[in-house]
Amino acid sequence: MSKEAMPRHGVMEGEGAYNKYAKLPAGGAALAVHLLEKAVRSVELNGCGQPVVIADYGSSQGKNSMVPMQIAIRNLRQRVSPDRPICVFHIDQPSNDFNSLFEVLDTDQDRYVLGEPNVFPAVIGRSFYESVLPPNSVHIGWCSYAAVWLSRVPALIPDHFISAHSTGTVRAEFERQGAHDWEAFLSLRATELRPGGRLVVVLPALADDGSSGFENIMDQANAVLAEMAAGGLLTVDERARMTLQAHPRRNEDLFAPFAREGCFQHLTVEAFEMKALPDAAWTDFQRDGDHEALANKHALFFRSVFVPSLASALDLVRSGDNEAACIFGDRLEAALKRRLASQPAPMNSFVQTMVLAKAV
Repeated sequence: MSKEAMPRHGVMEGEGAYNKYAKLPAGGAALAVHLLEKAVRSVELNGCGQPVVIADYGSSQGKNSMVPMQIAIRNLRQRVSPDRPICVFHIDQPSNDFNSLFEVLDTDQDRYVLGEPNVFPAVIGRSFYESVLPPNSVHIGWCSYAAVWLSRVPALIPDHFISAHSTGTVRAEFERQGAHDWEAFLSLRATELRPGGRLVVVLPALADDGSSGFENIMDQANAVLAEMAAGGLLTVDERARMTLQAHPRRNEDLFAPFAREGCFQHLTVEAFEMKALPDAAWTDFQRDGDHEALANKHALFFRSVFVPSLASALDLVRSGDNEAACIFGDRLEAALKRRLASQPAPMNSFVQTMVLAKAV
């Protein structure tokens, strides 16, 4: 298939849907807060009159960034005066729902500007697989769940849409792309970090046995797509193009760039943790036994995070028909809810947090 025919990563579902329904990434980020606090306490803060720069790489619609930014700023204020400027740059693709991000920055109860007249938010619409800030300008980098997305789909996956179900040469292509993009991401951030700066990266992880915790919902969604194709709601080519750019990594994959010399592009691994993330929706289900509520939470999470990428494979969407994407999303969501309600299962996942320090 030609490069032009490959699907492109669609950003999270717009109109604030990601802010409403992507509770799981927020839970993963919460597991990394203590390492963020430690990183902020360790960062070099020379240049008394200069602004302190925080970069939020992959901000999406902003809700999940508010508490981490609030915590980073609070810890910075223990080290710098109240009048020292702090600049926060939220970075995501140009097609991101920045209107929802602006609304969060203006009205959210956890917005980090409350009581902070010398904190200045800004937005950059550019992929973090490019340079997004000047060299040696960033004191603290934060990237939560965003670096799981590759810069491109390296190959199509027969009969599924996630890399975990790829095999042979297709799986090898995903592994190569994953390694290339991880090194590219690190190299770009190393250039942007100031000497003595810190970068905190939070990622959904693969366990040693290759499991992620998302197997059930991904397989149920794949079964829905098969039903839609069989019913004529998707063409053969549209179904074949549906491939996610998301590619979770094992611990060894994250450490690979550092294996030879213990550092990579002047970055060293200062801390690393991998933790289990229990499914809060499943906890609620065990308490109240509400099948519909569980299915609703899981299906809306899936829609807000993954459906835009799947919809980008539709012929009508590729020609600019946004209504077709909504119709597709509605149909997939409804069918997925029915399947999930009849076969309830948890999404107990894993979270990796890596803290990187740039040499002084």
